[in-house]
Amino acid sequence: MTDTRIYLSPPDVSDLERKLLLDAFDSNWVAPVGPDLDAFEEQVAEVVGVRHAVALSSGTAALHLALIAAGVRRGDTVLVPSFTFAATANAVVYLGARPVFVDSTPDSWNVDPALVAEELRARAERGQLPRAVITVDMYGQCADYDPLMEACDRYGVPLIEDAAEALGASYRGQPAGSFGLAGVLSFNGNKIITTGGGGMLVTDDGRVAKQARHLSTQAREPVPHYEHRTVGYNYRLSNLLAAVGRGQVQRLDQMIAARKATFEYYRAALPELTFMPVAGYGTPNYWLSCALVDGDDRDRLIARLAQHDIEARPAWKPMHLQPVFQDCVVRGGGVSADLFRRGVCLPSGSALTEHDRERVVGAIREG
Repeated sequence: MTDTRIYLSPPDVSDLERKLLLDAFDSNWVAPVGPDLDAFEEQVAEVVGVRHAVALSSGTAALHLALIAAGVRRGDTVLVPSFTFAATANAVVYLGARPVFVDSTPDSWNVDPALVAEELRARAERGQLPRAVITVDMYGQCADYDPLMEACDRYGVPLIEDAAEALGASYRGQPAGSFGLAGVLSFNGNKIITTGGGGMLVTDDGRVAKQARHLSTQAREPVPHYEHRTVGYNYRLSNLLAAVGRGQVQRLDQMIAARKATFEYYRAALPELTFMPVAGYGTPNYWLSCALVDGDDRDRLIARLAQHDIEARPAWKPMHLQPVFQDCVVRGGGVSADLFRRGVCLPSGSALTEHDRERVVGAIREG
């Protein structure tokens, strides 16, 4: 039998999700409203340990609404990790604000709390504090929130947690997504759980949740006719996709355990690679197994895996190196640039078999 292609992080769906989806379809609750949507929000809020959750069409939509809740306006600045996916910075630009990029720490690959504190101090002295700070829980591992929250609280700057990759992770026992003014989750097809597409804003602040829910439904006023006093967005998740999400949440612990097993397998079998450190302050969800490869070997490694029909990708290219953001301010940058130069993300899906892992390791060892 010919081996099938091994993808980086494909969806992992079961009969449970299929049943819930068909039940929702048969009930005719197919629009962005319905019992599965309500239930999905309640389930995720419980996992994250917050009072409110608003299911949306994408994690980017959740970031956009979280920034609005933080008061970000045209001309403002927002501190953003440079080592992240473009959506984190794009949402800032949607509002006419400018991202200020901050480097990572090699200890966790997350944003450097000391650099964030230094940038806030310097901007406070100039009377130019940013309107918000966005953190990112990189590859499923939480940022170091004690010093980050301390710095943001000292200067009165709201923190928004981009936990798009980190559902099920924790920091000192507190779930990812529960820090700051609001947290952001993604249910894209490659995430730890998926609804095919979608995201969620999670928060303990009832005002933030109410505003996000209002804006995500085109800001309709509660009157019989269509009336709008502000510009809104078509950002609500459909009930059908929420039904898939309900099944995925029930299997979250199982998926985390499977991805952790893959990470530990790679780390034991490939001592020649330097794997992303697991910070002592928390527990990741092991969304992606990422490692560093010396020199130009990273690209050759990815090409060799591709010859074996195995998908691997470089680590995120930092935002301060992206042409679209070339005019933005950056504090530091050397760490994230090195992570990009040497970083590789290996197949990490929760349905990966022992044979799949052996194929990956065998292809790497060929070099």
